[in-house]
Amino acid sequence: MSRPARFVKDNSLTLAFGIGFLLSLAGQAVTGHADFNNQLVTDGLQPIGFLPYLATSDFAVDVTENWQSEYLQFFLYVFGTVWLVQRGSPESKELHKIGVESDREQKVGDHASPSSPAWAADKGWRQTLYSRSLGVVMAVIFLWSWLAQSISGTAAYNEEHLRQLQAPISWVQYLGSADFWNRTLQNWQSELLAVASMAILSVYLRQRGSPESKPVGAAHSSTGVEG
Repeated sequence: MSRPARFVKDNSLTLAFGIGFLLSLAGQAVTGHADFNNQLVTDGLQPIGFLPYLATSDFAVDVTENWQSEYLQFFLYVFGTVWLVQRGSPESKELHKIGVESDREQKVGDHASPSSPAWAADKGWRQTLYSRSLGVVMAVIFLWSWLAQSISGTAAYNEEHLRQLQAPISWVQYLGSADFWNRTLQNWQSELLAVASMAILSVYLRQRGSPESKPVGAAHSSTGVEG
């Protein structure tokens, strides 16, 4: 197998979802542009081109409000599954492993192997940081995208109000507005529902060959077992 073919095979999961993301983002941009211009025409204003639309606060807030909810989901899931379990779910670790587990189980410090990441073998702050790096990065991306949503949302909210000859509001005022929290909570509730559904449905349902499912013949009570 050639090197490019091997690269594609070894990274097919990331590549497939990455390409799907770009195609979906492009589709959102096209349909969002059409919808935005329809609103402008309804308000008696001139439509704008596609590229200028990509620089608008309307496009930015539509993108970032979804990003922040997705990364909130992963942040909560990564940290939550350290201490929370679901009997029978492959999305949960085994019931007796609640907590951060021992250095031996986590292969850190003196228990690191030659193939372990360098920071896993460190006994200082590097190991502490690296052992929580996934959750920390997810939290940072969530907070950044939530901040971006609030800033772009303020601009979009004020643009709409100015078209209706209403006074604009400040960023702080927008943070307490119904528009901001409606945008935020409608995404949060859907993400939390999806995680809860996956955790409990995977106890009783199967998907042959998927690591997100238990083996088809595994008992419903088997926990932390992947297919």
